[in-house]
Amino acid sequence: MTVKQISVFVENKAGRLAELTDYLNQHGIDMRALSIAEAEDFGVVRMIVDDAYKTSCVLKEAGYVVSITPVLAVEIPDEPGSLYKIMKILGDGGVNLEYTYAFLTRKKNTAYIILRVENNERAVEVLGKQGIHTICQDAIAGL
Repeated sequence: MTVKQISVFVENKAGRLAELTDYLNQHGIDMRALSIAEAEDFGVVRMIVDDAYKTSCVLKEAGYVVSITPVLAVEIPDEPGSLYKIMKILGDGGVNLEYTYAFLTRKKNTAYIILRVENNERAVEVLGKQGIHTICQDAIAGL
């Protein structure tokens, strides 16, 4: 089970992120998670949103370069050691982690992590054997 991560290439200049987020706001798009990776001339804004299809459409119409990547989302307890547990399971299972970022919701004592791994199916299998399940896009929209 995966969720859709929207990646947007944004020029690395003052005000560009404000423009992007204002545009999302104007179209009623609700971000659940956000990560920014920067380079000298541009940044990659990675986000999990309530409606990935709508988001990609409106951003493309505005001229943004957008890609959609299937990533894993895992609900974990918001307490010390929870991230370690997931990382240990993946590492022991031979699953290579490319990057991760986390977010909180209104659900008390719960955090969510986004995992970009080399092999989604293998990661789901390894996590599932330890009783950890990924959540789907519909669940993200409902958070």
